[in-house]
Amino acid sequence: MQFEVIANVRNLQGTSASRRLRRAGTVPGIVYGGNAAPTVIETNHNDLLLKMKKEAFHSSIINLVIDGKKEQVLLRDYQTHAYKPLILHIDFQRVDADHELHIKVPLHFVNEEAGPGVKLNGGLVNHVATELEIHCLAKDLPEFIEVDLGALNVGDNIHASQIKLPQGVALVKHGEEDPIVVSIVGKGGAQAAEGEAAGA
Repeated sequence: MQFEVIANVRNLQGTSASRRLRRAGTVPGIVYGGNAAPTVIETNHNDLLLKMKKEAFHSSIINLVIDGKKEQVLLRDYQTHAYKPLILHIDFQRVDADHELHIKVPLHFVNEEAGPGVKLNGGLVNHVATELEIHCLAKDLPEFIEVDLGALNVGDNIHASQIKLPQGVALVKHGEEDPIVVSIVGKGGAQAAEGEAAGA
């Protein structure tokens, strides 16, 4: 999925200027990384809010057009209002085609109801994690990673290292950790399983 965000260079900076931008329906932001200097920008709030509601926007290469000039970026951070659907600030990072990205990608679980643990034995799917930290070149970045639960029985689980990754994509490892991503627990055992995973 291709996303495009239209932005302009922001000439006025500071807290009061940012407040005026937000009242005018514009989000202040910054673009950094690569060989270029950081650029402060502004972009349309409602357009950005609609795009950010889509899961893929958070883990895709975005075409950011600043004053007519296009560059490729990743969404790196954003601030939202405590209770209103408002984006207060957004950060983009420039993408270099020759350097690996480190990014968290959402997990999509398939065949949850088809496996023997759930279908035959009444087990429950316990999602311990909903995203996976990976590294890859920009051209290999997947929008999501699929995890097939069709063969799992009660008591089975899948660790991060067991997930089949697309070509060119590798798991980011933190020491010797190999966390559980998903497990099938007996009814009444979901809370206990979550406690065990957290302890691990």
